[in-house]
Amino acid sequence: MAMMNPSGYPGEVVPLQGRYDGFSGQPGGPAVVQYTTVNISSEPPKDHIIWSLCCFVYANPLCLGLAALIFSIKARDRKVAGDLEGARHYASTARCLNIWATVLFSIAILIVMIVIIVVAVQVQTVYRSINRPSNPYNFNYRG
Repeated sequence: MAMMNPSGYPGEVVPLQGRYDGFSGQPGGPAVVQYTTVNISSEPPKDHIIWSLCCFVYANPLCLGLAALIFSIKARDRKVAGDLEGARHYASTARCLNIWATVLFSIAILIVMIVIIVVAVQVQTVYRSINRPSNPYNFNYRG
């Protein structure tokens, strides 16, 4: 008990203020149990404004980047106004639009790369067929 209570402090339980009738739920005490709900606000929702700007400037298929930018600005406005639920809704929509814009842009880049490779191979094949001698026998062979 000496470790728990430094010298000079009492070892018994002392109420801080008011009258002490015992713990609730104990015999002789009140039987009502009260609950307190505490809403712990986590970090504010992200508005994805930078991602939306990049999608608007660089990857704007079907104007999805513009729509994402508009929803990001709305989410930021709602966050500043204190409406965190509205900000979460707009930020979620902006995030979905950004994902679609990024995926469509990536697919378009992949298709362009494949087309460039196929065209380069076809050009090389045509170039080789044009520069091939018409005589199948090579008379310049010295062997």
